[in-house]
Amino acid sequence: MIYGIIAGITWALETIILGIALAMTPFVSTTQAVFLAPFVSTFLHDACSAVWSAVYNGIHGNLKNVWYALTKTKSGKFVVIAAVIGGPVGMTGYVMAVNYMGASIGAVASAVFPAIGAVLAYFFLKENMQWYRWILLLITLLGVYGLSYSPELDTSNFLLGAAGAFMCAFGWGIEAVILAKCLQDPEVKDEYALQIRQTTSALVYGVMILPGLKGWGFTVRLFTGNTGWLLPIIAFAAFFATISYLFYYKAIASIGASKAMALNVSYSAWAIVFTVLILHDTSVLTPATILCAAVVIACGILAAADFRELFGKS
Repeated sequence: MIYGIIAGITWALETIILGIALAMTPFVSTTQAVFLAPFVSTFLHDACSAVWSAVYNGIHGNLKNVWYALTKTKSGKFVVIAAVIGGPVGMTGYVMAVNYMGASIGAVASAVFPAIGAVLAYFFLKENMQWYRWILLLITLLGVYGLSYSPELDTSNFLLGAAGAFMCAFGWGIEAVILAKCLQDPEVKDEYALQIRQTTSALVYGVMILPGLKGWGFTVRLFTGNTGWLLPIIAFAAFFATISYLFYYKAIASIGASKAMALNVSYSAWAIVFTVLILHDTSVLTPATILCAAVVIACGILAAADFRELFGKS
């Protein structure tokens, strides 16, 4: 359970840092830049995360094992499918939500994926969800809704942000269920799956999505022009994303998809905390958001807990 909580905290940090990058001049200077920002930033984000993952696996001597898992196991190939669904679909939707609705609200809006994932895990993985965990998950999602509803907060394009949140929720929910099945294979460890996932996602963006959107010229200009701290900030966000994914995958492997997602959703509340601490934006601090953030964190943790395991089957 601690793995899932750490994953949520580090993903909230990633959210705030990526939101800073998306607000910088190169991504808002022209209409083309605004349109391409979610796709280009996601490509750079996942590419940097793939590099961070390679450094981690290289230090631990895992790169040969990663290649074996990818080329010789069926589970490794299914990780590639999960990567496409969770990366180009889910991550693009997530960045769209953050870009068009703001970091804190975008994180909250996309946080409904545990409900979708829990239902899929129930039907396809036969993961038991006790009645009280369904209720706690429902309360968590109501808390998420409460966090997202605030008339004082500006959203640049609510419809596009909502579409992104929808893509994100389904992409990540389906990805978690596929990964939970793949991680049951002893030859596909969580760190191997992370390397395959991030590398696949970056390649799909670089080879298919960016050329299709004619976005490579804009992407190259980010490296050749005067973009200040933009690229280091994206790399920094990807660093926290890599940590988050690693612990999230460990949580999925340890306690199952539905429990891991219920814990990971706490990032929506932690994003509110870091919005205040890092961005000094106190507009999100209202009695309602404080109450809802507490509900999301507490009920998310409880929704991942099997009380029979904690207190005995009696």
